[in-house]
Amino acid sequence: MPEKYTYLLVDFFCILFPFLFSFHPKLRFHRQWNYFVAPCLLTALFFIVWDVLFTIHGIWSFNPGFVLGFYLFHLPLEEYLFFLFIPYACVFTYYCIGLFFNLSAYSIPVSKLTVVFIFILLVIAATHLPDLYTSVTFILLQLFLSFLVLKKVKWLPLFYFSFFTILFPFFISNGILTGSIIREPVVLYNNNYNLGIRIFTIPVEDTFYGMLLMLMNVAGFEYLKGKGNLKK
Repeated sequence: MPEKYTYLLVDFFCILFPFLFSFHPKLRFHRQWNYFVAPCLLTALFFIVWDVLFTIHGIWSFNPGFVLGFYLFHLPLEEYLFFLFIPYACVFTYYCIGLFFNLSAYSIPVSKLTVVFIFILLVIAATHLPDLYTSVTFILLQLFLSFLVLKKVKWLPLFYFSFFTILFPFFISNGILTGSIIREPVVLYNNNYNLGIRIFTIPVEDTFYGMLLMLMNVAGFEYLKGKGNLKK
């Protein structure tokens, strides 16, 4: 199969099983789509603007040999699909785990640990301001986490548990995109703008970038779900 389908296939296989299992009678995630769609689109818009700016400034780029070649605002079609398919898989996982585990009792200690995490993110960002991928990602993540801690949301323990659950498939898919398995990376990073620390071939910042992407989608999902429950 031509290499130009690589990124598209990564997107496809990331959503394939979550989408199919959305209709399982014990899960029925398709009934939650009305809580997922709007937050996903808003979050996607935010990340796409960020993505376009970073691409224009050469912080990262896309290997033309591994995408179909359809571009809009400097981004390949597959990148737009990424911001729809990956959040779907993440929120589906979060939702499914929430069906079987109630972790709200741990919200207070988790909130305290989150404050420590926020502080660490701030220190790293402040000491690496010129490394724009690092500083921008860490600042945005700590701001959003700070907002959630102030709002005293109960679902942070479930979020962290779900996030660590998806790290294994994350490392597989992101490993492909960064060249762990294929001969060249699909996404190329300019190391002048990151810490230069890699997990295999994955910039360590990708983990926190992915955390923020999932966190914003889950926050929107929970907000709309809560509003919907109040109406019942």
